[in-house]
Parts: sequence; C-alpha cells; structure tokens
Amino acid sequence: MHHDPLLPPPVARALNDYRALLTAHGLTWGEPDVGYVRMMSYLRFPEEARRMGRPSEAEGDLAAAFRDAVAEAAPDGLSVLRLLPQEHRFDPGKVRAVVRGEPVPLTVLIDSRRVRPADIGVNGARHTVEGGGAMLLDLDTDAVVTVDGQRVDLSAARRHAVSARLRVRARMPCRWSVVSQGGQGWYPDGAPHRRDNHGRPYFHGQDVVLDVPAEPLTVRVARGMEYDTAEVRVRPEPWRETLVEVTPERIYDSAAQGWYGADLHVHLNWAGDLVALPAEAAAMQHGEDLHVLNLVAGNVTGERVYDREALEHWAGRDLPWSDATHVARMGVEFRNDLLGHVHAFGLAEPPERYHTGFAGDADWPPNGTACGEMREQSAVLGYAHPFHGPVAAPADIIKSGRRDCSARALVVDAALGLVDGMEVLHFSEHTGTAEVYRRLLGAGNRLAALAGTDTMLSFTRQDTVSGPPGWERVYARLDGPLSAESFARAVRAGKSFATTGPWVMLTASDTRTTADIGDTLDLAPGDAVTVRAVAVGPEAEHLEIRTADGVVATGTTEATVELTVTEPTYVVAVASGRWHPRSLHTEVYAHTSPISLDVAGRHVARREDVLWCMEWLELLEEAVREHARVDDPGQLRDHLDLIAKARSVYRCRL
Repeated sequence: MHHDPLLPPPVARALNDYRALLTAHGLTWGEPDVGYVRMMSYLRFPEEARRMGRPSEAEGDLAAAFRDAVAEAAPDGLSVLRLLPQEHRFDPGKVRAVVRGEPVPLTVLIDSRRVRPADIGVNGARHTVEGGGAMLLDLDTDAVVTVDGQRVDLSAARRHAVSARLRVRARMPCRWSVVSQGGQGWYPDGAPHRRDNHGRPYFHGQDVVLDVPAEPLTVRVARGMEYDTAEVRVRPEPWRETLVEVTPERIYDSAAQGWYGADLHVHLNWAGDLVALPAEAAAMQHGEDLHVLNLVAGNVTGERVYDREALEHWAGRDLPWSDATHVARMGVEFRNDLLGHVHAFGLAEPPERYHTGFAGDADWPPNGTACGEMREQSAVLGYAHPFHGPVAAPADIIKSGRRDCSARALVVDAALGLVDGMEVLHFSEHTGTAEVYRRLLGAGNRLAALAGTDTMLSFTRQDTVSGPPGWERVYARLDGPLSAESFARAVRAGKSFATTGPWVMLTASDTRTTADIGDTLDLAPGDAVTVRAVAVGPEAEHLEIRTADGVVATGTTEATVELTVTEPTYVVAVASGRWHPRSLHTEVYAHTSPISLDVAGRHVARREDVLWCMEWLELLEEAVREHARVDDPGQLRDHLDLIAKARSVYRCRL
C-alpha cells in the first residue's frame, strides 16, 4: 500500500485522534479546565479579550465579562443573540456573502436580559443561560437554534452574491489575502480560513484558483519579512475566471550574505478549531520563505503531548519538504508553568520527558535536568516566551509564584550553561524580556538572542498564534550551506539576531580585527574600538548601540561610536519602530546577540548585574520552597542544589 510521505501511519492515526477530540469537545479538545484553556474561545477576539480583565474562570463569568467588553460594538466575526423579556433578537454583525449557498460559520454571543433562565437548543443539544447571563457558541447558519422552543432565524447572517473565479499567480510561493466588501476573506477550496495577528485573511500558494463574488476585491500578496507587499484591486467578471499576476519585491536577501532566518517555536497541533496537517506547514514555510522551521511537540495542560508521534517518526531527520534553502525539523517545547518553557531544535532522538508539573505531577526534575537530557540528544535549547511585561527587579517575576509560564529557572540554567539562548522576541510584550537578557549578558552569561512566534497551525483565528510562522525570526550567520546542524552551530556560537522585520548588522573593530555578531575581541585596557550598526527595512525608525552600561549611540538606520575599553563589556544593537503594515507584531523590534569585548583575558561580569542575578536566585529559592509541588525532600533538594551551583558561579564572577 502506498502511503503519503507527509502522513506516515503513526502520524495519520494521531491526527484522527485529534479530529475525534475536536468533534467531542470543540476547540479545547477536552484539555483540563484551567484559565488559558477557558480563554481560548475569547482570544479569537484579542482586543476584546484584553478588555475582559481577570474575571472568575467560571464559564458563565467569562462569557459575561466578554459581553461587557463588546458592549459598545461587536467585533468582526461575532454575532449576538439577545434574549429580551418577551422576545429574542438576532444581530448577525457583518453579513457574509456566499456564492454557492454554503453555510456561514458563526460565533454567537448569547446575551440574556431576562430574569429567569432560558433554554437554548443547538441541533438538539440543550444549554441553559441563566437570567442576566451570557454564553458563547460556535455554529453555522444551517444550525437549528431555538430559544425556549422557538426557532431563531439565522439567515440574516449571509447574502447571496453572483459567482466568479479568481486565479492568483506569483513567481514563487507567497501569502495571499483576497478581501471583498466589509473585510470578508476568500479562500481556495479546502484551505483553512486563517486570519493573522491583525485579523487579516490569508492563505498560501503560487498559482491558486478560488471562487469569489463578482464584486470589487483587494488582492494583497506578501512573502515573509524579506519582501515588500504588493496590492491589486480587481472586479472579476461574473461566471468567468479572472487572472491576477503579481509578485512581491525583495527588500533584502539575507541568505546571500550567509544569514538564515528561523522560527524556533511553532506548533502544528495544540488544541484549536481544526486539525493541522504537515502539508499545511510545508505550504506556509515555503510561502513565507522561512529558511528554518521548528515544529515542536508539546502538551497543553494535561498528559497528552501533541505531535509526539510526528517527532518520534522524524526525529533527527529533515521533514520531507525540506530543500537546499528550507529546513524543517520536529522539535520539543518542554513545559513547566512555574519554572518556564524551553524549546529544543535539532533533537537526534525523542526526549525522556516532555513536561513536569501538570495533571497533579510534581515539578520535578528541575528544568536544568531536562535541558541536560535534551542536550545529550544534540538539541539547541532556548527559553520560550520568558516574560510577558516589564521587569524592573527580580521580585517582579519571582514573588507571586503564579504558574504563568515565566522563565524563573532561566537565571539558573544560563549560569550553568544548560541553555543556548532565550526568545528575546515572542508573542508577548518584549521590554521585560530584553531587560533580563541584558542583565544576564552583563553577568557573564553567553546567550544567543532567539525568536519564536508560538504560532499554532491548528488555530485559524486566535490572537497572535494564528499568524503565519516566521512573523518573527531569529537570523543566524552560517559557515557554509544551510542544514539543521549548521544552523544549530551558529546559534550555539551566538551568531544571531531576533527581529520582527528589520535586518540588523553590527560590527566592532580595533586596529587588528573586525568582529561580527557572536564574535569576541580580545583587548588590552585602554584599546579603542569602533562599533557600527545598520538596520535595513522600511519599518526601522530608531537604532541604538548598547554596552553593558547602557546606550552609547543612536541613529535612525545607522549608528557609529568610538569606545575606549578599560573593563570587559559587550555591545548589542537594538532597532525599533511603531507598528508597520509589514509587521505582524504590535510594534517593530530587533535585538542582536552580543559582540564580546574581553579585556586582558577577562569576560564581562558587571558587578551590578551579577548581584541582580544573585538576588533572583535568593527569591527563586524561597519561591521553590513555597510553591513547587514536590513528592519528597529529595526532589526539593534537587532544585536547591542547582540553585546553589548557580549561586557559586555568580559568586566567582564577583
């Protein structure tokens, strides 16, 4: 029997299991009922979800908080069924055009203004909405919906349009957005109806045909961050095929300079509103011209590890769609919500463990032990989405003890050399992460600046995670051709920068040598060094050169400074800007790994930063004693031993 190379039997069986979970439980796939699982339904409307604050995690309370957040205006994609004292009213929101009479998917907020509970029927299933309560439901315009036995007419949510066909074609695989009146997106048959971080519809392909209305359309084409976008307006003729040929222009060519971009943190499946296939990851990687894709297996809140079967099948091998300029691998996100998450790229074999601290398990062994085990399988490791807001002092992260995925163990594992880098760019606000990164560098740790979007291909609309892979990237400078191994070597050497779009170059020169990102200049006290930074890309507005002591030079897209170096330090470049149409983050940002400026054989160990890290360790020890789940004193001792070893490393640097 012939098998699809992208669907070997173990992977196909796992995907069938996921489909059964989706059918039975909806987009949570039956994951244990904790806060971020309950929020999945609401994060399809990210701005409104952020306005919800921190309501009780009971489903009715969440729905009521969401109702309050959308009180002024329902967001695009939301319909509202209002239960009034004597009647019900259905507000479809934006009406969707259809060209073949197909049902329109609906997300419906039920808003009760009644005193008594109401009985809601959806295709025979019964729900109760309490008086004054709310509920969020997913259905479509063909659903049979009743309120206390009375049928709800959903037909107002769609209108019939005259059909046409549109063919979009480019010189290479691209990302397309085809939009009609009111921002409605149009997709090829069988393509998931994906929307990016900003709610824009998209699909991938090179030569694609789709059914559209014979109405004015906007066709937008893009291809990752190394290309500009192009836009065409067209009105297709009824019942005929209209061709649009357009290709985005390249802004810079990193590979020509030996730099290759990666997204080191992408999930194929992680709950969601559909089951994602490997073929979709292939189309997205090539359509975004993403050189390196790390598809990570990981759990959500329970024991099940999604895509574990794919990792076990392909561990240590390139995925089948890889070629000379695009490499895809299966990796891991090791997860502990108290101590932090770690992504692993380039694993030769599946790891011994994928998570700790879930489903009542102990927070043991320490993250450092898991990192050591994955290191033995040749993995490159980085702490994922370390911090989610500003960090002025260690207490900002450590004190609460909340299981919020913050990278509390990072300061330990960095000192012990158990991780290679950290995601300076991720889906959350980055200022706190950048602050901790620079503190760790100043304290003498060698860590690469990394990036991982945490994109989840099984979600078509879900805050940042439904964007295409590679909307943030870590670029690494390779010695020789692209491969998983050469990329891993470059990351270990710190030859990297993380970016939402701008390409950043940084050099430091003395009278003898010019050093690039990741290199070290060996200097004598008083040596002069010229540091130069350049940012390429239309979204870059501000550029900084920083040492361990702070900003030493600024510019717009270019900055230069002459330094007289008396003590060991480092230099990094940071580019920034306001939101730009090319950027899928809320703002533009790029941060390089350092160039080390060693003096008389000594590496940087800035006293203020070392003491900052030691304060972190003191607070971490208290937090582990108070909040870590351990089954016996030996497990606690393992955590405390690693903290003590890290403390000794920092004390020696003083």
